[in-house]
Amino acid sequence: MNAKKSIRTVSIALLLAGAVLGMGYAVTPAAKTGGTAPALAAGAPTVPANFTELADRVRAGVVNIQVSKKISRAEFPHVPGSPFGNRNPFGEFFGPFGNRPEGKRQGVGSGFVISKEGYILTNNHVVEEADSIKVKLAGGKELEGRVAGRDPKTDLALVKIDGAADLQPLKLGDSDALKVGAWVVAVGSPFGLEQTVTAGIVSAKGRVIGSGPYDDFIQTDASINPGNSGGPLINMQGEVVGINTAIIASGQGIGFAIPINMAKEIASQLQRKGHVTRGLLGVGIQDMTPELARSFGLAEAKGALVARVVAGGPADKAGIKPGDVIVKFNGQAVADGKDLSRIVASTPAGRTVTVAVMRDGKALEFQATIGEMEKEKASATANDSSRQSLGVSVQNLTPRIAGELGISGNDGVLVAGVEPGSAAAGAGIRTGDVIREVNRKAVRDVDDFIQKLEKVRGGDSVLLLIERERGTLFVPVPLR
Repeated sequence: MNAKKSIRTVSIALLLAGAVLGMGYAVTPAAKTGGTAPALAAGAPTVPANFTELADRVRAGVVNIQVSKKISRAEFPHVPGSPFGNRNPFGEFFGPFGNRPEGKRQGVGSGFVISKEGYILTNNHVVEEADSIKVKLAGGKELEGRVAGRDPKTDLALVKIDGAADLQPLKLGDSDALKVGAWVVAVGSPFGLEQTVTAGIVSAKGRVIGSGPYDDFIQTDASINPGNSGGPLINMQGEVVGINTAIIASGQGIGFAIPINMAKEIASQLQRKGHVTRGLLGVGIQDMTPELARSFGLAEAKGALVARVVAGGPADKAGIKPGDVIVKFNGQAVADGKDLSRIVASTPAGRTVTVAVMRDGKALEFQATIGEMEKEKASATANDSSRQSLGVSVQNLTPRIAGELGISGNDGVLVAGVEPGSAAAGAGIRTGDVIREVNRKAVRDVDDFIQKLEKVRGGDSVLLLIERERGTLFVPVPLR
């Protein structure tokens, strides 16, 4: 895992006795009558007899990933509503780097083989910014690895190795079919202890933990620790249903895995193109609340409320208007705003889809041709002059981000991170601020922002126009 994104965790024992309740039993027909709790069929299995056969079947496809990388202290942006508060939800999940000064560090993570050609799926934070990657196969053979593609938004990455014979790819399952309470097994290298197998159940699905715009995690109580990151979560049929990714810092038996159904399409694009292309509808949305549902004459607080439509975008051309409530997209029901964002992002650009909305109590359908989300560039490398002198990481302000922030226009850059102790931090610049101007000159995008900063001499102050919480303020920042 990226050392900038570390979590502290406590190793726990899996309490099978507590996990057994309410699962693994068959309900008898007679138990459905009367006011008592359902009876459990005599002799029904409670837990699997053992996991030996399953472990033997999947171990050969799980690898240990060792990386060398340059790390530095960085502030993880606070995500409103995140159960992790101001902490990075990934914490020390990738290895015992801690919050150390900049320098070379070694780290360890996990991954699993998905093709005989040598492609390995893992987490982005495992290989991000790595100077070198070494992949150790189950048999002990070590090979050099290279990044075939990364997708920071879903924390997925594809690593390629060459020269390996008889690779045994793991079978990818169906995470949508996974049920809460089902038994699962996690395999990986916690604390560098290779081929460690732990078991537990699926505790919940669809968890949003504040790690990115497409959060949809499987929660499990299978023991997961630093170094497990990128390893597979396996169902009882020996199929991968998730990629182990995060844990809560002070939690016990609370781990999170990326659903394999999300990872399948991402991995396919990373293999073909090295990056991910996402669909764009061109709307700013918000979740429905019971109060909003009543005001819009809806029976349920479901769907995504369109707060803004980007002029000339796919939604605008289709006839969608502010105030519409999107309830279905391409035949899929839309539960809330995050649900819509995930579905739209996974839709190929150029595809025409049916968007079902509620408008003034009437059900309407529109045909929208999906656009392509622009790539968001970030000036986050340690060598950028903007980072060295100002102490911020920035990314382009896209229509989607502007819509989510409730601001107009796409000119400017979004502050994605602020270096502790930097000039920006001292001036009060925050993650989530939008920089509109540098020295009274409008900022178009990341490249324009960097060019304008490079014109400022060291030791001088730079005057930034910041948009924050729908208000603006000028902030003078002395450059170092």
